[in-house]
Amino acid sequence: MEPPGPDDLIDEELARRQQAHRELLGPAVRALLELSQRGELTTAHVELSAHTLGVHVRTVWRNLARARLGEPLRRDRDRFEITDDIRTLLAYHRGNVKAVHKELTQDAQKTGATPVSLSTLHRAVKRDLPPGDRAGLKRGIPASRGHDPHLRRPPTARNEEWEGDHKQAPVHVWVDGRLVKPWVTWFCDCHTGMIMGWAVTPHFPHRGSILAALRSCILHGDTYGPAGGLPTRIRIDRGRDFLSHAVQDALGAFAVQVDVLPSYTPHLKGSIENLNRAATSMFFSTLPRYTHAQKLDTRRRSGEKDPALTFEGFVELFAQWVHARNTEHQMANYGGLTPLEWWNSEDTALREVSSADLHAFLLEGDRSTRVIHGHGIRFKGRDYMAGWMTGRSGTRVHIRFQPHHLDQIEVFDDDNRRHLGTAYLADQATDEQIEQVYQARTERARRLRRDMRRAETLRRRRFKAHTTAGPAQTSTAMTRKEAAKELRTLRSSRPADDLPADYMPRRIIPPGRWAVPGTDTSTQPEAHP
Repeated sequence: MEPPGPDDLIDEELARRQQAHRELLGPAVRALLELSQRGELTTAHVELSAHTLGVHVRTVWRNLARARLGEPLRRDRDRFEITDDIRTLLAYHRGNVKAVHKELTQDAQKTGATPVSLSTLHRAVKRDLPPGDRAGLKRGIPASRGHDPHLRRPPTARNEEWEGDHKQAPVHVWVDGRLVKPWVTWFCDCHTGMIMGWAVTPHFPHRGSILAALRSCILHGDTYGPAGGLPTRIRIDRGRDFLSHAVQDALGAFAVQVDVLPSYTPHLKGSIENLNRAATSMFFSTLPRYTHAQKLDTRRRSGEKDPALTFEGFVELFAQWVHARNTEHQMANYGGLTPLEWWNSEDTALREVSSADLHAFLLEGDRSTRVIHGHGIRFKGRDYMAGWMTGRSGTRVHIRFQPHHLDQIEVFDDDNRRHLGTAYLADQATDEQIEQVYQARTERARRLRRDMRRAETLRRRRFKAHTTAGPAQTSTAMTRKEAAKELRTLRSSRPADDLPADYMPRRIIPPGRWAVPGTDTSTQPEAHP
């Protein structure tokens, strides 16, 4: 189909103007009728109205005569409308208008009525059903919500509201010899649009990822950036990791209100959702091995053979993009200011937290106390040592740690108030030893998968293709002789562990002195030595 030309656009504009003028014909005729009742109506008034409305003078006089007689200016004719039954049919056929038209035509032929045309049905669906209803009848309620307007939250101040979420990067990167799609855990300030902090994991995120991201959000300085401090409230979804006790305790200790949103309501945290979409379109789509690249055919995508980034390279590029987003991206709704400029323009005081307090609350705590013994601290079957433990043997301490990062722990006194120091894992295995363990696990899993595939091949039964209705029939043809032979083979190959405990194969004639089961020993001949 060719794009519309200039003449077509002019015709469309004229049609829209004529429609608008027809809508104004009623008010114009009522104004002329009022002038006529007061005896002030002249031909100049009628000609001015006709010229303004773009209609003929006789049209105005004709409608004025109808108004004097009390007749309606526009004669409404019966038109086809969408009923509840038709809405039910649209839902049954997944929004397929042509399938609904076919069913309506069949019903009309049974009753002898005139069936509605397909074009009329299309116009009625488009006229009587809003876009949200059409999308909902076709794809479901989540699709209909995309057509709902949403109110903007009133402006607040910096660190008043944060939103957090996980985002899986649609990019394959190299991690330990295999391709994975990393996950990003981050938080943004809703008022300024500032990305407060983030953490990247090569696997599905956990509560440790959230605690690490929160730490980078709250701290500020040369390492973590100019923005920081504690928020007043945080909006999160109902993810299990976000609702973990470690995250709830960390935020509750700092008097941060956590608003847990209902399920399947991404519009209630629009700031972080917009950031997820911006990261996809502005950053992830520019990287090699982007999983949503253009398709070359039904299977291949553009750039799928390009060298993939390493995990370190991905994290470095992502950090650069976050910095550029905060310092260079100009927001149209804020007068062209960047998030950092808008953040610095605010004079709201920041609630700051010391790094020592973060050690205490942005880590998961052990419920019981531990004792420093001669080999350090025993925790989860491992020993942790540190130089500051000298002379503290027999001291009871509390342990706090970062989930899934147990190479070091933070140690506090018995009252869980004073931070004593950091303890490190003793007798830690080398990277080569860890790699050997992983290779052994991989080989075992590969061997088990191979065995299961062979077993599945043996038990797989294929069936014949049918062109008419009938029971399923196996496609493997086998004679009775072949079936008996395979059964004998399977029985002979059955391991001894599967045989009964009292089973004795009777392949050799026993000596005469043996008592054979099922026979009368008195009638047997006497055995000679």
